[in-house]
Amino acid sequence: MSLTVTGLTVTIGGRTVVDDLSFTVADGERFGLIGESGSGKSLTILSLLGLAPESAHVTGSAVLDGTELIGLSEKELATIRGNRVGMVFQDPQSALNPLHRIGRQIVEPLRLHAGRNERLSKAELRERAIEAVREVGLPDPEFLVDAYPHQLSGGQRQRVGIAIALACRPGLLLADEPTTALDVTTQAEILALFERLVSSRGTSLVFVTHDLAVLSQIADDVAVLSAGHVVERGPVATLLEAPTHPVTRGLVAAARATTWSAS
Repeated sequence: MSLTVTGLTVTIGGRTVVDDLSFTVADGERFGLIGESGSGKSLTILSLLGLAPESAHVTGSAVLDGTELIGLSEKELATIRGNRVGMVFQDPQSALNPLHRIGRQIVEPLRLHAGRNERLSKAELRERAIEAVREVGLPDPEFLVDAYPHQLSGGQRQRVGIAIALACRPGLLLADEPTTALDVTTQAEILALFERLVSSRGTSLVFVTHDLAVLSQIADDVAVLSAGHVVERGPVATLLEAPTHPVTRGLVAAARATTWSAS
């Protein structure tokens, strides 16, 4: 599923937070948005699905396989979110409902978007939830679908978030810093999971992060944001080897200082 963003501008309280941003994600492409805190990267993808703060004014264009997203009503966006476009959030703790069992939350998109002739029985929904849990690599799925979020670790909750986002097999997946709150080992496992699932399904991916070392493991092309502007773009490998903008050079230096190595 392709996405073409043109002239996306987001203002909040008279301040321009995202300024005339344009990028294209081809069908099946893995695209990265990277920048320092406050660069506008997370707000960009939230705006695409009508999830920006109520005080935000969003203009420009975002075309998803021929459908213009900017300006759609909440009712229209609700048919797209979780169906044609999946979303993985930064903090799985706040993204999950603490009062509902994991299985119920995984199959909720299926219940919401099922057509009249696609209604699933309670037993079928449970089986789909178990299958989804198994697919994201969680142990003992028959037990886990009956668990509550507080009974899971951070990495397990993020795997559940991925299962929810992919429940309806969307053509585009938006991931907003999904590894930030995780330890290094769990981070690597989640990145490998993203790689496996999007590759096997041919899902297009927009991956937002502040960490170029992370992005080098999951994205093909990248746009570097600073103060709401794209300051550099290109293949991830090229930016790692020969960054030209000071912001990009700073991100490369930070990556080298942590886990990425040029060798």
